[in-house]
Amino acid sequence: MINDINFFNSDIMINIPNYKNINAKTVVFDLNGTLAEDGIVDYETKKLLHKLNKMYNIVVLTADTFGTIKKEFEGYDDITIEIIKNTEEKMNKAKKYTPYIGIGNGNNDVEMLKNAELGIAVIGKEGCSVKALLSSDIVVNDIKDAINLLLNEKRLIATLRK
Repeated sequence: MINDINFFNSDIMINIPNYKNINAKTVVFDLNGTLAEDGIVDYETKKLLHKLNKMYNIVVLTADTFGTIKKEFEGYDDITIEIIKNTEEKMNKAKKYTPYIGIGNGNNDVEMLKNAELGIAVIGKEGCSVKALLSSDIVVNDIKDAINLLLNEKRLIATLRK
């Protein structure tokens, strides 16, 4: 019998038959190429993040290559933004949120994806590195698809169960 979602101590437990139980309370996102294109997060993605934030804590880890992070998330006080300098710092910051779900697209996201309870690679318009792709549990075409997987966990179950 599928036991889709259990809320326990603010963690969300997703039981995926013959795969694993995913237990997390935080979703850690990469910004550029994942949440944003050229540093800009579109309106629909922001609306989905607002919905997702009712279920999970949301963290965005970024080097802020385009210098847009503060403007893009102005007024989103419930989203944690952490500016990082390098890949090692990104992994160390992500580990603070263990257990977490990781969503990224680049070489600097590989360790974050590998160490996540669930790693989701986003191909998006900026592409996805092969290393990030191979380090993920699921690959999607667009960030909206990734967020919608978490908003409707039955999609995760359909994709990952054996």
